[in-house]
Amino acid sequence: MNNLLNAQNNGTPLIIIENSAYQAWLENQTEQSQTWLSNTQFSGKGLALIPNNQGELSQVLFVVTDASDFFACGDLIKQLPQGQYLLQAEPEHIEPISFGWLVGAYQFDRYISNKSTKQLASLAINNVDIVENAIKFAQATALTRDLVNTPAADMMPVDIAQAALELAEKFNGNVKQIIGDELLVQNYPTIHAVGRASIHTPRLVDLTWGDSKNPQVTLVGKGVCFDSGGLDMKPAAGMRNMKKDMGGAAHVLGLAQLIMAHNLPINLRVLIPAVENAVSSNALRPGDVVTTRKGLTVEIHNTDAEGRLVLCDALAEAENDEPELIIDFATLTGAMRVALGTELPGFFSTNDEVAAGITLAGSKISDPVWRMPLYSPYDNMFDSTIADMTNCPTQPFGGAITAALYLQRFVEKTDWVHFDVMAFNVRHLSGRPLGGEAFGIRAVFDYLAARFN
Repeated sequence: MNNLLNAQNNGTPLIIIENSAYQAWLENQTEQSQTWLSNTQFSGKGLALIPNNQGELSQVLFVVTDASDFFACGDLIKQLPQGQYLLQAEPEHIEPISFGWLVGAYQFDRYISNKSTKQLASLAINNVDIVENAIKFAQATALTRDLVNTPAADMMPVDIAQAALELAEKFNGNVKQIIGDELLVQNYPTIHAVGRASIHTPRLVDLTWGDSKNPQVTLVGKGVCFDSGGLDMKPAAGMRNMKKDMGGAAHVLGLAQLIMAHNLPINLRVLIPAVENAVSSNALRPGDVVTTRKGLTVEIHNTDAEGRLVLCDALAEAENDEPELIIDFATLTGAMRVALGTELPGFFSTNDEVAAGITLAGSKISDPVWRMPLYSPYDNMFDSTIADMTNCPTQPFGGAITAALYLQRFVEKTDWVHFDVMAFNVRHLSGRPLGGEAFGIRAVFDYLAARFN
């Protein structure tokens, strides 16, 4: 990825400006360039390839609405002819342009036999150090996308663990795992209950990194590698993209990579309950009662509400350390997609200042997030006649809120943020191809960097 950006001070000039600056720019161009743009009916929006007297490309103009939008230039790298381009842009726009350039180059071609041999354009920037942050953002985005895009056959609990091990090796961290029936021995019963029906053994992946003297931040990611729905089986259409149900795990690994690559002064812990929600003779049944790590008993109303079950044990463990902050990511509810659509991730927080900080951070770097309410009057919807609570209400309304309220019962003392993300692009947008996507990890990272750096 880095070879798409370099510090060589040569190449075809690539001028990136905003619509509001186009007229002033045009007036300062040669008569030949003005005539070319006029004759080609360039409207002052999008891409223009401008030749010299010999008909060779002399400069490229790209006009955008907002050059501070990190995705404004997301499709540019694939629109340009092969070659090297020398960026000319306002200094404050160089980082977002570079990020868009890099994520626009992303493609998931692991399973394509005849891979494209076309060389992508490269971008020269006078001082490549200025875009170091954009490079790390793009690398974390690519990692998250790759993990989500990988089919379930190649992204089971052992594969998630391997991804964590590779990160730990790269950044000098440590990984421990609790696997199979050892989950029962060490009191992670709900993770075991959800994953026991699969031939792919459930596990809790526990990655740690950093100086223990630093403030601790714990990330928890839902790692349901494939979700059939269990005995409350999903219909075919609902199951088609359930390889992405480990998107929460992908997000926390991408965020962990950002934290470690920037050497953020925190004591990081990442917990991933990794399971497959399968169907077998020992599958969790509707009506069963499970005792969680925290000791609360849960009556299973629906086996397709399994994400909150694996998360609740991990959250209870996360709070044992009394960290400064717990943040979880999960592809938890369709209800959040109904509320906010697929492209705006919703989150919940028990701390107003933390919520405002994450929202502000995201607004500055084109990583928008939207806070949702932990509306406590809905809490009694979990009432059960035979256990402490059910795993989901019997009525369908406010599903994202009630799922968050379920999780909140397992985080009593620590400031907590819960992200309910889609983890998937259902349409192509600039710099965002169909398939796996990272939502909110740049916003969270910038908040953590501002708070702890």
